[in-house]
Amino acid sequence: MRKNIILAIFLTVISAIIYACQNASEIELSTYISNGKDIYRANCQNCHGENGEGLGELAPPLTDSVFLEKNKSKLACYIKNGTDQPMTINGKTYQGKMPAFPKLQTIDIAQVTVYITNAFGNKQGMYKYEQVAKDLQECK
Repeated sequence: MRKNIILAIFLTVISAIIYACQNASEIELSTYISNGKDIYRANCQNCHGENGEGLGELAPPLTDSVFLEKNKSKLACYIKNGTDQPMTINGKTYQGKMPAFPKLQTIDIAQVTVYITNAFGNKQGMYKYEQVAKDLQECK
C-alpha cells in the first residue's frame, strides 16, 4: 500500500513537471507571437498587408507555408538586410526589392518571424532567438 502511495505521488509530480514544461513552451510561443505581431504592424504590414496578402506585384504574400518553411533560415537575413532576389511564391515571381530593417534587434527578428510563420494560415511553431542569431551569422 505504501509503495502505491509513493508511486502515485511520484507520477503526479512527474506529470506536473511535464505539464509545466508544456505550458512554459506555450507561453513563450504566445509571447513571441504577440510581440511579433506588434513588430509586423509597425514594419511589415504596409507592404505585406494586414492579413499577409501582399501588395500586388510589389510585395509578396506571406501565406505560402511551403515557401516560408523552405526558406525559414533565410528569413532573418531578408528582414535584417533586405533583399533584391526574385522570389517565387504561390507560383508567382516577385521582383521587388525588400527594404532592410537594420535597427531591428535579433529578438525582434525572431519574434516577427514566429508571428509570420504562425499567422496567415501558417502553423510552423517556435523559432528561437538563438536560431535567428545563428542564421544572421550565415547571411550572404
